[in-house]
Amino acid sequence: MDLSPFEADNSVSCRLKSQIPDICRTEDCCLGIDEAGRGPVLGPMVYGICFCPISRKEELKDLKVADSKTLTEAEREALFEKLDEAKSYVGWALQVLSPNTISNSMLQRTKYNLNALSHDTAIGLVQHALDCGVQLKEVFVDTVGPADKYEDKLSKIFPGIAVTVRPKADSLFPIVSAASICAKVARDFAVKHWRFGEDLGEVDADYGSGYPSDPKTKAWLLRYLDPVFGYPQLVRFSWSTAQTLMDSRGVTVHWDDDDDDEDGEKAAQRRNNRSMLSYFSAAAGGGSQSGSNQTHRFFSDRKLKSLDTL
Repeated sequence: MDLSPFEADNSVSCRLKSQIPDICRTEDCCLGIDEAGRGPVLGPMVYGICFCPISRKEELKDLKVADSKTLTEAEREALFEKLDEAKSYVGWALQVLSPNTISNSMLQRTKYNLNALSHDTAIGLVQHALDCGVQLKEVFVDTVGPADKYEDKLSKIFPGIAVTVRPKADSLFPIVSAASICAKVARDFAVKHWRFGEDLGEVDADYGSGYPSDPKTKAWLLRYLDPVFGYPQLVRFSWSTAQTLMDSRGVTVHWDDDDDDEDGEKAAQRRNNRSMLSYFSAAAGGGSQSGSNQTHRFFSDRKLKSLDTL
């Protein structure tokens, strides 16, 4: 799978898609939706759709697609190749949501949780298929939240399309299984071949599954935690796992606007922590030399390219 458009800038989200089969523009079609990577603290979440003519459902079943979680990585990749080769009647599209996009969305001032982000992404992919001329008549979705409410929501947005939302739809409907495989293959590739925008030197890529409960993932998070700047953008910094480690291992920094009615340095001293100004005070002609050294280390030695994780 070619993820080069996402790899070019993995700090933002990206849409990947196949060609639209001509038959999907002339015959009634079904479409499945599923995601991969909802729970991990590392890497993107990928939403996938797969579609084909209703008349060709049995051919899709003959490809022996199955829930991606029941397959090995090699089996998933082999099935994706079969789906891609069946381009005369099968199409797909993916929305790769970067860790940075996920965290920024969840931590913005206006509440925007993961369920809302998932719903909007799925809706955007269905609309993409319609905009490309796919004659959708049936949509099958693996549920996010209560199935009946999600089904009602999609039915109102897409009148005239029969929408079916079910838990574990990826094991019930082959077209959803196909979408699941596309999404999982893309996520696995993105994580395995992640390009770090930060200058971290030789990075140990053995970070396990990316799930918070994985001992390898936990060890990796501890190893690559910067006490001031947090984590590289592979990490979803909005996850409680990352936030807990930052709270326990990170440097406590006082922001001057926390105390509008008193001097920032004095407020920091009163709370027995360091004001952010102390990192720059030496450069201004006074203050702690250690603060200056730390500033030099983070901005010069490490050559960090962004402060997005602050």
